[in-house]
Amino acid sequence: MTVFKRKRNRTLRLAAAVAASAMILAACNGDEAADDDENGEAAGDRVFLTMATGSTGGTYFPLGGAMAGVWNDNLDEVRVNTQSSGASVENLRLLQSGEVDMVLAVNGVAADAIAGEGEFEGEDFDFVTVGNIYGEVTQIVATADSGITTIEDLEGARVALGPPGSGTEVIARFILETQGIDPDNDIEAFNDTFGEAADGLRDGRLDAAFGILALPAGSIEEVATSVDINIVSIEGELMDTLLEADPTLSALDIPAGTYSGQENDAVTVTNWATLYAPADLDEDLVYDLTRVLYTETESIANAVAVGEQIQLDTALDGNDIDVHPGAQRFFDEN
Repeated sequence: MTVFKRKRNRTLRLAAAVAASAMILAACNGDEAADDDENGEAAGDRVFLTMATGSTGGTYFPLGGAMAGVWNDNLDEVRVNTQSSGASVENLRLLQSGEVDMVLAVNGVAADAIAGEGEFEGEDFDFVTVGNIYGEVTQIVATADSGITTIEDLEGARVALGPPGSGTEVIARFILETQGIDPDNDIEAFNDTFGEAADGLRDGRLDAAFGILALPAGSIEEVATSVDINIVSIEGELMDTLLEADPTLSALDIPAGTYSGQENDAVTVTNWATLYAPADLDEDLVYDLTRVLYTETESIANAVAVGEQIQLDTALDGNDIDVHPGAQRFFDEN
């Protein structure tokens, strides 16, 4: 996908949004029009952006809404809308096609896209980093009745791997295949969102589910209050192999008691949820988006607790993708 085509797609979308806005304004009263004049801003001067998030049962969707809210509240010339999606893999393809202007994605999945590897074998991607948002924790939940406590125990089980095209599905397959379990033949695989998987764990349809979620995850706690659960641990040689194969991963402890009825510590892997954009998105615009994002974290955290992890000192941790010049300028100044 060329830069020209991506710009053209964005321009068409912007023109449509401006036209729609103009029709709305035509029906507004004179006082509202006068307010626009006094502020030196007409609706036609605004930049309309779309950000792809994730499924409604995950963290990306409400977090993206909170991020859009602070941008819209603090940047008069910008209006950001969000849309639900299958998360990381789908989001990056939407970004590359020019259908959206920003996306949230797991940094390891983004690294695969840039390299044309894994899920993106043979595909060509061109996008840049704006900054890290929060630590993405791969959490594997099993019902206590299933007896599953390790990855090896998942063989033969009914397991939700995450939606097709999501970072959850990518890392679930990576973990299982590294363990020597074929996700297509050695388990009964389901492509549920985590919200659907939570229902499946509660009603006995599933034995286990993968989720890339903030820690602790409210959706897991909701399951834990309905049925006894185990948090599946990744340990020993399997953990060593995963960390060696993917440098964007790091190990993380989930202490006993993190969730109701969780009696044992567990070890898992974590990535970053990161904001990405096209390299050709206006530099001053991205500077302002980055500035508001990293200075209005309290407002975001008031809406979604994980927003408190949006921090300057971790903004580029684990990142090996080029940073947008507008974002880099803000980081350099601060």
